[in-house]
Amino acid sequence: MSAQSGILIGKGEDNIYLNPRFANRHGLIAGATGTGKTISLQVLAEGFSRIGVPVFMADIKGDLTGIAAAGNPHPKIDERVQTIGIDDFRFEGCPTVIWDLSGERGHPVRATMSDMGPLLLARLLDLNNTQEGVLNIAFKVADDQGMLLLDLKDLRAMLQFLGENSKQFSNTYGNVSSASIGAIQRALLVLEQQGADQFFGEPALDLWDFMRTGAGGYGHVNILAADRLINTPRLYATFLLWLLAELFEDLPEVGDLDKPRLVFFFDEAHLLFDDAPKALVDKVEQVVKLIRSKGVGIYFITQNPLDVPESVLGQLGNRIQHALRAFTPRDQKAVRTAAETFRQNPNLDTAETIMQMGVGEALVSVLEDKGIPSVVQRTLIRPPQSRMGPLADAERAGLLRSSPFTGRYDTTIDRESAYELLQKRAEAAATEAAALKAQQEEEKAARRAAKSAGNARQEDNFLGNIGETMVKNAVRAATSSAGRRIGTQIVRGILGSLFKGR
Repeated sequence: MSAQSGILIGKGEDNIYLNPRFANRHGLIAGATGTGKTISLQVLAEGFSRIGVPVFMADIKGDLTGIAAAGNPHPKIDERVQTIGIDDFRFEGCPTVIWDLSGERGHPVRATMSDMGPLLLARLLDLNNTQEGVLNIAFKVADDQGMLLLDLKDLRAMLQFLGENSKQFSNTYGNVSSASIGAIQRALLVLEQQGADQFFGEPALDLWDFMRTGAGGYGHVNILAADRLINTPRLYATFLLWLLAELFEDLPEVGDLDKPRLVFFFDEAHLLFDDAPKALVDKVEQVVKLIRSKGVGIYFITQNPLDVPESVLGQLGNRIQHALRAFTPRDQKAVRTAAETFRQNPNLDTAETIMQMGVGEALVSVLEDKGIPSVVQRTLIRPPQSRMGPLADAERAGLLRSSPFTGRYDTTIDRESAYELLQKRAEAAATEAAALKAQQEEEKAARRAAKSAGNARQEDNFLGNIGETMVKNAVRAATSSAGRRIGTQIVRGILGSLFKGR
């Protein structure tokens, strides 16, 4: 592998390059705090950008935005460049777009409730099995009746409608308890207080906006400002899961390419799997396994390789393992696990080396020809060519002003959806009920004016039957006729997100 055809990671026994052809076989960057994981992440991200591959990554610590600017000379950088032997090293930044779920420090990122689907939303709301079942019924009723759930008020309105008409829906969809409805509504209130109301809505993110190139053919580096988002870890993990699901469902099959179409870095990967039900982990494993055929590479960043389930860990072909500390039995197990997952180097005691490496060193193994892992090498990681550390506030503001997406996502759109449709349905039912009541009053007045008591009794029975029939028709219209399906039936994918355009 040469500099012309690969991404230089660093120098071991010789220079180590990541082969872009196998970059969609996923990867892992692991190591204790302060051992250099962020630098390795930055080196890979700018390397992918320079070969024209767009990148998405979450900025947990708030120090990755410097990738947009050229780095600054420093004697230690000069020394490492000389040690590794990088002849063409030059400081430069990458075309960068900053995103933010709240829209405060980057372009707003939004998704609709219908996009996310009940499986991921149940995970976000931390619902039990019974409550998750009721949430599934709410989505199923909305899907069957062609009512889009776009934001929080849509889902609240649908849950209220479901609770008020639970008897009618129970035979078709299953039992709906008021206790479960109340629990979901309370969870939605907590979610709103955490700022999720700014995330759910329109205009929804177009994932193709992540897959762009800028000046010189460099791939855009898409950074999610997550230094505040990480305070609500379940929202953070669910959002990134949704992104994976959307990429999987939307992108066409392309097989193995010369380089990926997009590389996705998932920092703090343990948040994805902490307390996740087995059914969800199985689906994540399935997405990770299949998404590489869509030309997407996924790289997990975590402190401990044990944070990633074995079923997922076994699919991560490119490994950068920084130092681990073995202070506890679990730490010692992590060291053994990390050492055993590498293709062994006869000249290296892998387990011992993991505990001895300094900052900026790592054990590295990448996929070589035919997808075979290389022998693990103790590697001096190359310095990034972009700035290490965050942009200044003025630089960030200038980056946002010059972004190709300025103005595209800034204004919220609130089009007709479940909330508005249910409101219209309720208003129509109320109008019809008022008209029915007025008609009954007129009929009662006519009945009283009737001369014959016998005729009046017959008329009362006749009109009473008419009134009862009209009431039943009004209720049926409120819950069925006015909610006939519109368009084609909604179809959902592996993680419950929508199949777009189908």
